[in-house]
Order: sequence, then C-alpha cells, then structure tokens
Amino acid sequence: MREAYETRLAQIDIALVAMADLVGTAIRNATDALLADDLTMAELVIAGDAEINQLNADVEEISLLIAALEAPMATDLRLVMGAIRISGSLERMGDLAVHIAKQVRLRYPNPSIPAELSDTFRKMGKAAGKIVAQTGEVIATRNTGLADEMNKYDDILDDLHRELFTVVLSDDWAHGVEAAIDVTLLSRFYERFGDHAVSVARRIIQIVTGEPYAK
Repeated sequence: MREAYETRLAQIDIALVAMADLVGTAIRNATDALLADDLTMAELVIAGDAEINQLNADVEEISLLIAALEAPMATDLRLVMGAIRISGSLERMGDLAVHIAKQVRLRYPNPSIPAELSDTFRKMGKAAGKIVAQTGEVIATRNTGLADEMNKYDDILDDLHRELFTVVLSDDWAHGVEAAIDVTLLSRFYERFGDHAVSVARRIIQIVTGEPYAK
C-alpha cells in the first residue's frame, strides 16, 4: 500500500517536470515563429498544447485521488494541494505560448512585429526560456535557492515589457494603432509567462518549508 502511495507522489513530480519541459519547448518555438514569421512552427506550438493540458488533468486527478484515499500530512499534503496550483500555472504558461503562436498565424504572411523590435522580443524569448528551464529544475530538485535566479529573469521580462510600452506610446511610433496593440499584447504574454514561473517557485518554497505562500 505504501509503495503505491509513493508511486503516485512520484507521478506528480514526473508530470510537473514534463509539463515544464513542454512549456519550455513551446515558448522557444513560439518565439522562433514570431521572429521568423514561421506559420508551420506556430501551428506546432498550437497543436502541442493538448499534451500540456492532458498532463495538467493528470496531475489534478492523481492529487485528488491521493487526498481522498491516503489522507496525506505535512509535506505530502502540501505537495498534493500545491501540485494542482503548480500544474495550473504551467498550463497557463503553455497557453501564453499558444497566444504568441496564434498572433503569428493571425498576421501571416505579414510580420507580427516591426523589424526594429525583433531584438527586444528575442531577449524576451531568451529570458522566458531561461525562467521556465529553472522552473523545471526547481520542481525536480526542490532547490529553493533558485528562486532568486528566477526573479532575475522575471525582472528582465518586466523591464522589457515596460520598454516596449514606452516605444509604442512615443511620438516616434510610426506603425499605427493595430501594430501598437499587437506589440503590447505580445509583450504582455511574455511578462505574464514570467509571473507564472515565479508563482511556481513560491509554491515549491511553501511545499518544502511549510511557510505560507508569499504573493
């Protein structure tokens, strides 16, 4: 009986790490699609979201099963309850990558962003890729010390988001209202991606330490 219990707990970790890996692939591919106006890559991101959604459902099912049948306590209870929130954040991160890909599909064959902003979005994609890679590592290792490193990448995403806001609101903006809305939305998707990653790290800290979740 105990062996089955431990197996189910391990399945939660395995599924969460798999979700983080898939989300990392999604945000990298979505960024590549955005920068290259690559419709094929964008469609791959959109199609791949189904696997992330399924893992989210699996985590919820396993967690609720453990809670109902095993009466977990202490760290195990925090894991079971926290896993549902963590998988929800990862699922949302996958959705944000899909939003980027759908924007590419919407504007194709035209570019989704002005050429002069490509470098800024490349930096956002790089920071998003870094933060989700560390999200997976935090889940797998319970190394709460990585949270500070993740905050660094979240700060980069926040700064770039503000930078793009300034660009589209400046008197020098020459691409019209529609392009300004597109850039603002895309930037917001990356910024929210980082926020969800930080939320996952905070949930892991709560699971490991028992301290209240810090918003």
